[in-house]
Amino acid sequence: MTSTQKYYEKNAKQFIEETLDKEMHVQYALFEKYIQGTSSILDAGCGSGRDSLYFKNRGHHVTAFDNSQQMCSYASGLLGQKVLHLDFEALDFENCFDAIWASASLLHISKKQMPNILQKLARSCKDKGILYASFKYGENEFIKEGRFFNAYTEESFTELIKETPFTCAEIVILQDTRPQREDESWLNAILTIDKS
Repeated sequence: MTSTQKYYEKNAKQFIEETLDKEMHVQYALFEKYIQGTSSILDAGCGSGRDSLYFKNRGHHVTAFDNSQQMCSYASGLLGQKVLHLDFEALDFENCFDAIWASASLLHISKKQMPNILQKLARSCKDKGILYASFKYGENEFIKEGRFFNAYTEESFTELIKETPFTCAEIVILQDTRPQREDESWLNAILTIDKS
């Protein structure tokens, strides 16, 4: 078990309380702009299940997973459906999803591992599928309170994508909306894939 996974197992209740009501309408609008009608969505690293519930309530078919058993248990109850206990390395879907939502989850993957994980996510997508991903804005990798983080700028993220089957459709930089986090920014990216 990694230190990041240990953190979420130990602090699941506090994390859920701090993030369950976080305003996400800008991120949702960015994602939904690229979705055509009712879609099959993979919530990759779903945490509390907040976003899965939003998409489910919008009529989409949602599959959710998380690397924390505590998060999976809570999200399963919130969604009224099974949430898979998986990490990104164990992903083994193929051509299953119209869209993948990876909100503040891929930021726990090392930059060295990112190309491989993005390949797995690309394989999970159907043709013309999309991926939303968000990262802390910057260039470094660091550990904070036991959790590993990576960070990207527009330039470094665009360079990363060159090693994958994805094309970058849009990048939006947003300020953190949480109290005492106003000085932090997030890189929000929409990636597309064409398998034809």
